[in-house]
Amino acid sequence: MKKFFLILLLTSSAFAQTDLYHKISQMIMVGFSGKTLTDSVIINDLQIRGVGSVILFSGNIESPTQLNQLTTQLHSNSSQPLFIAIDQEGGRIARLRETNGYSSTYTAYQIGTVFNNETITRNWASQMAGWLADAKINLNLAPVADVNVNPESPAIGYLDRSFSRIPDTVFNHCFWFIDEFHQRNILTSLKHFPGHGSAATDSHLGFTDITNTWADSELIPYRRLIQNGYDDFIMSGHLYNAQIDSVYPASLSHKTLTTLLRDSLRFDGLIITDGMFMGAISNNYSFDKAVELAINAGNDILLYTTNKLSGKSLVDSVVGIVMNKISQGKITEQRINESFNRIMQKKQELTSVEYSESEVIPEDYYMANYPNPFNATTQIVFYLPSDQNLSLKVFNTIGEEVIDLENNFYSAGTHKILLNANGLSSGVYLLRMKAGEFYISHKLILLK
Repeated sequence: MKKFFLILLLTSSAFAQTDLYHKISQMIMVGFSGKTLTDSVIINDLQIRGVGSVILFSGNIESPTQLNQLTTQLHSNSSQPLFIAIDQEGGRIARLRETNGYSSTYTAYQIGTVFNNETITRNWASQMAGWLADAKINLNLAPVADVNVNPESPAIGYLDRSFSRIPDTVFNHCFWFIDEFHQRNILTSLKHFPGHGSAATDSHLGFTDITNTWADSELIPYRRLIQNGYDDFIMSGHLYNAQIDSVYPASLSHKTLTTLLRDSLRFDGLIITDGMFMGAISNNYSFDKAVELAINAGNDILLYTTNKLSGKSLVDSVVGIVMNKISQGKITEQRINESFNRIMQKKQELTSVEYSESEVIPEDYYMANYPNPFNATTQIVFYLPSDQNLSLKVFNTIGEEVIDLENNFYSAGTHKILLNANGLSSGVYLLRMKAGEFYISHKLILLK
């Protein structure tokens, strides 16, 4: 099927005109419970609140067939193009493994230190990239770019998550790993900036200070990858390093993420936090203060392992906090726009852009459908101010054309066409009209 990038909005405006609520929603990644999409909170997060990303854990996965069904549901229910993420490093940190229908994989340490061979690394990464591609997962929160400074570091070295104690070797294996995933059109994320490999404690559990153990050489894998054009994701670590910022851990530090990573290392991709409920953050900052600091530090996406807070939508809570902070002058709308634009640009690249919606659509063009939501059939109504060629196509949320509805010459005036969606499953779709030089989009909700 032919693919386009589709910007799905709650109105038929261009993404530059997306309302503030849904811009903030794009900056949130959540996990959720279950192996099927049945919970009303996550469904509404996708369909109504427009959450930008979800992350899958082992509890969401039973088998390759079940996983494919789940990701299909996620994509089809999302009102926006969706990042579906997973941690597939290999070894102990691998959500796809022998217990759920896949197979065991080498650890990064085995790959980079024991074997240290490009062919082996590429074959290893290619196998996992194939699994993700088949499952419609488009973001792997890997590879680990941490240097193995302390082999007993509880979250990294002890679990064999680092490729090597040699920074250039870490760079090599990260480069080969990333390339294999890019060949399958899957994004990656380096982690954990500015380097977790020397830590004596685990940031999952509490405050982690690397001030006296961290060395500038731990930036080498990041620096060299960025110099080689890497612009996917970098995950910020919950790591306190007084050498860089004497007040805040990296994930909440403007000096670390903006001054160092963006301005000095010249990283142009997306910055995502490590889990915001990890002890290093939750034990030391209130929920709303952590949100404020993370955004102002320069993170584009805030990662939460659940989509519920006190039984209600976490997405709605975070968006509410951010909008309140904006009204108080503690977060600027410009800061939100910066992250939103980076996210949407990356989603365009991921889904092979051929066109996006016209920035300015003359007011005398019109398109709607009745009813909406609809069951099986709906009436498409459009108005043309002059005689011209017109095409109407329907796309799903991963950019696949599913219905070529109309391609003909129409006279000026109002016209109606019946759309029959009997062959489609329930979900969100995009109706795209090309009229003359303009592209106009409209969201369709099919409920069977």
